[in-house]
Amino acid sequence: MDLFEQDLQSAAQEEIERACTLGWRQLSGHTPWGDTFEGFTPAGRAVCFERSYLWDGEPGSDIRVEVTVYEPHAYEAGVSLVRTIHRQTA
Repeated sequence: MDLFEQDLQSAAQEEIERACTLGWRQLSGHTPWGDTFEGFTPAGRAVCFERSYLWDGEPGSDIRVEVTVYEPHAYEAGVSLVRTIHRQTA
């Protein structure tokens, strides 16, 4: 992994940590939901952050959290991470 990829990976890791700070109970009333916003990687690179909360099956089941970090002109070269917030841990 080169420095560019490491920088995107670090930014995605930080963002998914933030995205998962709320529990299932707090997120369930807002799922499905998503947002894209501009920000900076740890190295100062201008990027887009895309965050989504989706049902991981039927509505009311676990919540799938998806984060993608990419340069505005290169979505395909971005880094995506996924986590699950389980309903039973609400």
